[in-house]
Amino acid sequence: MAVKRGEARAEALEKAPAGRDSEAYVLRLYVTGFTPRSTLAIANVRKICDEHLADRYELEVIDLYQQPGLAKEEQIVAAPTLIKTLPLPLRRLIGDMSDKEKFLIGIDLKARTS
Repeated sequence: MAVKRGEARAEALEKAPAGRDSEAYVLRLYVTGFTPRSTLAIANVRKICDEHLADRYELEVIDLYQQPGLAKEEQIVAAPTLIKTLPLPLRRLIGDMSDKEKFLIGIDLKARTS
């Protein structure tokens, strides 16, 4: 029996650890095929997450060419788009994720400096 996306999210929320330093990050990266921009975004996200989240993240890469219905369902207007579903709040980042500072601030790993 298939688990619906909403049920999977609810289950992940229940299993999410309470401590900020040990929180698991659930990330979805929406790309369009294996374009240079898509492959760069994948490499950048993996590199930054390996460096700053070690074994505390789950990354799902979704090719919108293979699953076009998800673009509408998740309201994706540009690709690559990264959605951080956990820990809350939900965050969206658009681009190739090459700006490390912007990425870390965007997924709430680093505080904004004014």
